[in-house]
Amino acid sequence: MTWSHTVPRRENAGWSALRQARARRRSCKEHGRRLPGPPLTGFSLLPWLLLGMGSFSNLFQDSTANPWIGALGLLTFNSLYVYVVFRAFSPEKRAAVSTRAALALMGAVTCGLAIGYGGTWLLFFPLLGLATGALLRGPGLGRTGTALAVLAGAVAAAREGWGGLDIAYATWISTMVTAAILSLSEAVRELRAAREELARRAVEEERMRFSRDLHDLLGHTLSVIVVKSEAARRLAARDMDAALAQVTDIESVGRQALTEIREAVTGYREGSLATELDRARSALTAAGVEPVVRRSGPPLVPQTEALLGWVVREAVTNAVRHSGATRCEITVDGTAERVRLTVADNGTGRPSTPSPAGVGGTGLKGLTERLAAAGGSLHAAPSPRGGFTVTAELPAETGLRTAPEPTVPSRSPATTAPRTG
Repeated sequence: MTWSHTVPRRENAGWSALRQARARRRSCKEHGRRLPGPPLTGFSLLPWLLLGMGSFSNLFQDSTANPWIGALGLLTFNSLYVYVVFRAFSPEKRAAVSTRAALALMGAVTCGLAIGYGGTWLLFFPLLGLATGALLRGPGLGRTGTALAVLAGAVAAAREGWGGLDIAYATWISTMVTAAILSLSEAVRELRAAREELARRAVEEERMRFSRDLHDLLGHTLSVIVVKSEAARRLAARDMDAALAQVTDIESVGRQALTEIREAVTGYREGSLATELDRARSALTAAGVEPVVRRSGPPLVPQTEALLGWVVREAVTNAVRHSGATRCEITVDGTAERVRLTVADNGTGRPSTPSPAGVGGTGLKGLTERLAAAGGSLHAAPSPRGGFTVTAELPAETGLRTAPEPTVPSRSPATTAPRTG
């Protein structure tokens, strides 16, 4: 059975986080939670009702004909204004038919009061613009705001002459500025949510990277100890000196592992493909497998060597632990553009046990994720002539295309073996 993965197209992390932030906003609203940052509410638009104080004072100065009708109109306008602006901050209520009907009724009351009384009553048009801008934020706002300004200008010109055209300008400005400020406020909250989402994802990715590297590090060390312990047990009966040499290597591996774990915590691990090939040769020899290593091509950047080093570790570990092979060939063939690593054995042709779903950095699944992120691919399958073959391809300049690459810890060649699957 062939198991292969190719390079996925990586989407922009910022847009991805913004989409996730918007999804999070919808989820927060569904579950009653709040997004970061103080949200604007209808209370922010209530102080503008003070524009109607002039009309309110006229009702008590006997300068308004039919004051009871004016008072009823003023009460109706204020009530509709409060109703509309508070519903304008909820996307569901903003799109409701009742809210749009209230805005239309508010426009009718505004026109009636402005035509009937003029003067300070014309200032209800800018207030109508505020409510319209808060409610109709969207692509059609420009046409609606312009139409409302033309209506306000026509009514004001009919009552006050050309001087009333200032009302048209004030209405248009109040409509557009209100919509712009509220839209900007909403965008800022989405960006804050996106920033928090990016920070959360960065923490999760760093935790996953560290857990992958720690697993790879300890798996490799334990594999070395197991292989050399088995070799020491086999040699103890007939060659005590050779067995003691293996035990000495086990002690060295343990001491080196302590150093590497400290280096892993501080993030200073370094390595090269040549070092990994030497380690693989040592591990295969200790396990009784004949190693054949070939390498050609130009020098590789450190990031590419580190990734190929992980592949060598995994493939050689599988050959030692699972294949029952007697011979393992490792070939590195590079060009100026791409490099290919092939690890082939003459064993049973069975791959290692797949890692559990959702566990990155272990087995072939973790390697595929690493190589795919770097623009490469991994192909693992039984060979037609028997055995099992693992083939990895990477761009020669991986370091120019990837985010943080996994690093390879440093070990002495004589005392290491590849990591576990």
